[in-house]
Formats: sequence, structure tokens, C-alpha cells
Amino acid sequence: MTKLTHRLAGSLETLAQALRRYGRDDGKVLVLGGVRSGKSRHAERLVAHHPHLVYVAPGLPPSAEDPEWAARVEAHRARRPRHWTTIETTDLATVLRNATSPLLIDCLGTWLSRVLDEVGAWTGKSGWERRLDERLEDFLAAWSQARVPIVAVSNEVGSGVVPATVSGRLFRDVLGALNNRVSADSDRVSLIVAGRALDLP
Repeated sequence: MTKLTHRLAGSLETLAQALRRYGRDDGKVLVLGGVRSGKSRHAERLVAHHPHLVYVAPGLPPSAEDPEWAARVEAHRARRPRHWTTIETTDLATVLRNATSPLLIDCLGTWLSRVLDEVGAWTGKSGWERRLDERLEDFLAAWSQARVPIVAVSNEVGSGVVPATVSGRLFRDVLGALNNRVSADSDRVSLIVAGRALDLP
């Protein structure tokens, strides 16, 4: 082969790698960002081309007792196309294992908050650490084994001040560790800052 042919072959392989990494069906994508950074809108744009999609909402359902949260949930619902299917659950592992259509999970931060409550972390219930580890490892195993396109949204909590409460520090530390594990097993990771996406190598 000539030098030109070698260079052309190398360029084509580089292009193919870029398309595999940044193509629309990226495998598993983690979208990180702070509050109101635009991370959910970015994630929704990534999956907008799928004719069938399951939106997984693991956060608290809206309640009249918390009108601010209810307004946030309603804003998210209003943006979703009608052809999307919505599942509201904290059992992300089962959803991942049974998935046959692309998934959008929004978000891991609200999911973790509910899981911490379910395992008794906030009240210091005996054995909560073990139950938390089991839930996290079950989710991570299902994430690793998933074979459908998935975009997961999560909060980037490592850039702010140290929380003043024990519960705040617990949440920040566990979510930071979870984000690291999910990132390590993702095909692509994006950080959203002020509505702008930065693809992380």
C-alpha cells in the first residue's frame, strides 16, 4: 500500500471511531450538570429522533403539599412528546434489565434521594448502609448489562460548597461516587454548563 492509501485508511478509521462515539445511537450516555444548567433539555434532544422511547422518572411524584416540585414535574411532562412512554419508578435495575426500547432516565440524583429514604438512611435505620450498597450495585450491574440506547441525567454536585448538614454531605458523597461508576461504564459523558454541552474524553 502507498503512503497515501495508508493515510486515507487511517483517516477513514478515525472518522468511523468518531461516528461510533458521537453518533445518535451512542449506547450509554451520561449527562451531568448543575441545577437549571439545561441538562434535561440536552438529554431530551439526544433521544428526540427515536420513534419509540421510554422516559423513566424516578423522582417523587407531584404533590399539592409541594407546589414548587409539582410545577417542575409538570414542566418536564409538558416537554415530552406524546409518543414517549413514561414509567415512574425507583426500580431502575428492573427497567434496565427488561428494556427493549431506548431509555431516558431523568434523573439519578432524584432517584438516589428516594433510595436513601427507602433504605432508611435519613433516619439512621439499622442496616441502611448494606441495603444502599445492594441497591446501587444492582443498578450498576443492570446498567453495565443493558443493550439498548440509554441516556441518563444526573446532578454534578462536586463543585459547590460543602453541605452544612450530615444528610447533605451523605447525598453529595454517594451521588459523586455513583456518577463516577456510571461514567466509567458509559460510551459518552457530557457536562452541561449554562446550557452548553462539553463532551468529556
